[in-house]
Amino acid sequence: MEGANDNQFLAFGMDGEIFAIPVFKVREVLEYLRPVRLPKTAAFLKGIINVRGTAIPVVDLRVRFGMPELPVSKDSAIIVTEISREGEASLVIGALTDEVHEVIELDEGSLEPAPRFGGRIDSSFIKNIGKKDDRFVVILDIDRVFSEDEATVLEEAQAMPA
Repeated sequence: MEGANDNQFLAFGMDGEIFAIPVFKVREVLEYLRPVRLPKTAAFLKGIINVRGTAIPVVDLRVRFGMPELPVSKDSAIIVTEISREGEASLVIGALTDEVHEVIELDEGSLEPAPRFGGRIDSSFIKNIGKKDDRFVVILDIDRVFSEDEATVLEEAQAMPA
């Protein structure tokens, strides 16, 4: 539901960088729960967790973005977020991150288009670059982080019994 919260983002850290997703895409933030591993799935899919009787596929954003995988720490968190898919029902996933910071506000005027070159992650995953307290914030386009085939794999994982 876009609208009043368009300039609010949930900021989180990975590999020394700050990333963010719009708050209207976030359902909740959970302390790390160990996912039940599923056989023969993509490396970024860590498994599923049971959240109040619903199976939620958990993806490791570090692995998805090509960063080195790290062991889980006391700061690790799972951001339960909704991915919109063209012509399909939205998909709820858990995104494993190193740490969750806070909800931040970024004025539209402070956002710049993502550079289409360089960078450590696929530039198509980035919606904008913002700045907060002299640090760059990478605003993710969470709907584009997974291909249609990958989203189908996540959907199948979500259909598993909780």
